[in-house]
Amino acid sequence: MADEIINKVEKSGLVTIDLEQLYPRTKRMSLDISPWLFEGVMLREKDFREHIKNHDWSQYNDAYVHVFCSEDAIIPQWAWILVARALNGRAVRTVFGDREALEAMVFESVIDQIDIYEYHGKKVIVKGCSNLPVPIQAYIKLTERLTPVVQSLMYGEACSTVPIYKKPKE
Repeated sequence: MADEIINKVEKSGLVTIDLEQLYPRTKRMSLDISPWLFEGVMLREKDFREHIKNHDWSQYNDAYVHVFCSEDAIIPQWAWILVARALNGRAVRTVFGDREALEAMVFESVIDQIDIYEYHGKKVIVKGCSNLPVPIQAYIKLTERLTPVVQSLMYGEACSTVPIYKKPKE
């Protein structure tokens, strides 16, 4: 007679959040403005506005876009605002910075939409390993949101977790 296999993890009441499952599959795009600089080093307003006017903005439709300049040039703030304005209504979201800054912004938006009260008083594990680029900022944001409501917060897998927070006994 075989003994019944008991799933102790399931009975423990642990809830796992996998940020990879929240990863929006929307395309990501980069926009480097360095080709729009005069001689690769200087922004001239008239030329810059001409580039903005003639650029094919439709390629950014329904995408997350990060804008940056790969050259070491001083770019006035109004230039970034012009680029953002051109992307407005096309891109899902636009962010200044590198791909990691874009991913952090995307995940912050997703995490802000989580109903944290669904985790009230629960023991929560934030799954560690992922195959997609989940930025550290996503884990930080999730921790900020969950800590006020959960019983405990752990990182890793059910078989091997690192304790992050445990609500003090009252």
